Amino acid sequence: MNSDSQSNNKRIARNTVMLYIRMFFTMAIALYASRVVLAILGAVDYGIYNVVGGFVTMFSMISGAMTTATQRFISFEIGKGEEGNVKTMFSTAVIIHIVLALIILLLAETLGLWFVNTQMNFPEERYTAVNWVYQFSVATFIVNVICVPYNAAIVAYEKMTAFAYVSIIDAVLKLLILYLLCLSSIDSLILYSALLAMVTITISLIYGGYCTIKFSECRCNWQMSPHNRNKMLSFVSWNLIGSLAGVLREQGVNVLLNIFFGAAVNAARGIAYQVLGAVKGFVSNFQLAMNPQIVKSYAAEEKENMYNIVFRGSRFSFLLVLTMALPIIIEAPIILQLWLKDVPDYTVVFLRLVLITAIISSLSGTLITAMHASGKVRDYQIVVGSISLMTLPFAYILLKLGLEPQYALVAGLIIEFIDLFARMYMLKRSIDFPVKSFIRNVLLKVLPVVIISPLLPVYMSVSLDNGIISFLIICIISVLATLIFSFWLGITSNERQFFLNKVIILVNRVKKND
Repeated sequence: MNSDSQSNNKRIARNTVMLYIRMFFTMAIALYASRVVLAILGAVDYGIYNVVGGFVTMFSMISGAMTTATQRFISFEIGKGEEGNVKTMFSTAVIIHIVLALIILLLAETLGLWFVNTQMNFPEERYTAVNWVYQFSVATFIVNVICVPYNAAIVAYEKMTAFAYVSIIDAVLKLLILYLLCLSSIDSLILYSALLAMVTITISLIYGGYCTIKFSECRCNWQMSPHNRNKMLSFVSWNLIGSLAGVLREQGVNVLLNIFFGAAVNAARGIAYQVLGAVKGFVSNFQLAMNPQIVKSYAAEEKENMYNIVFRGSRFSFLLVLTMALPIIIEAPIILQLWLKDVPDYTVVFLRLVLITAIISSLSGTLITAMHASGKVRDYQIVVGSISLMTLPFAYILLKLGLEPQYALVAGLIIEFIDLFARMYMLKRSIDFPVKSFIRNVLLKVLPVVIISPLLPVYMSVSLDNGIISFLIICIISVLATLIFSFWLGITSNERQFFLNKVIILVNRVKKND
């Protein structure tokens, strides 16, 4: 292994550790907050926030996709070394995102406002609160879009420590929100959405300030290069189509559930997605640390190195999500009961379905980054985005036939599986991606793990009586089984030797200290 590769691996490992510190802190606060907010708001208002305030989540998905796209261009310029022009690219990105924010603001205050007030299903007396929640969501989105280039620059320069520190501020402010909710006599739903919008906007501005101070190349001079503008507009436009397809799939299903079943079912889905967010944090932080290396390897024309990072990232992402999700899938009823006390109907089945979907989706993260690195996204977004959008008519047909709400999520699970193979096919067409190698080095590696790992914990779950002791035993066995089979079946011999060497070094260090 050469010195550059070792340096990259150390950087990925260091950044991953910082992102995990951030994630554990924010995850604990988010899960605690969900329980308190559900108790304060009640199932109906919690469902209203989930489906209307869910536009914040929808917007964050869009801004997240744009962050990835912008980070690709900045990382690409950094990867070119002295030939790169980060400052011009950054300024171009800022201007594009301001214009984009204004366009979406216009759409949100016309079509979006009409849809919320005329097509969705809420209690008559809560429409005033619904409109306040919607407006706070729109304001949050506008600030987030404008700050996209700043977040992208932090990722491109691999300064993940900033995310860890700012996340502590974010978590403390969200705890303060819970305290104020308990004290105030103002409508809890309106106050909660207002305070959450203020926190989100504050965090976005902190990232923007950090980036401006830390990176001299990332200070907007309001000059736009026509060449960079055309490249970025083309890339961001097509990428935005793909991310909008994903957003419409997720939020569209939420809207369908609201129209067919009302806000209480939205509450169940919202709780399931809170747990999903915590689990996906494990893989997203890991992939976030790897993404700049994929882009920079492509920019430096080191394709073999890029492929190796993509394979390793996809495989480890899958195994991480599986390790976290398996005990939750098996023991979902008791976990939700311990966490929430009063569990809304359909929450258990929703949670299991979204976690299974997340396990499949985890294989695609580094594939998406590889496509972004190439810049050849038009055909990819048309094909994959079109398939993603099929979730909505598929779910609508199932619900129209009178099936229960969980079948809307089954539709999403099936489409996610199809999307995985569509991504591989489009990568093969665009950059001659080695699909056979991906299948051999990733899919066939993880398949035995996902088949064998659940056998013993599922058997124990069926055999043992429900109780805290059996719950703890099953969770421990689930994690251990996944880790053991991942180690022996899910990773390569070189990776296995790497981990063993690290353990030996750690043991020797402990002995030396003794």
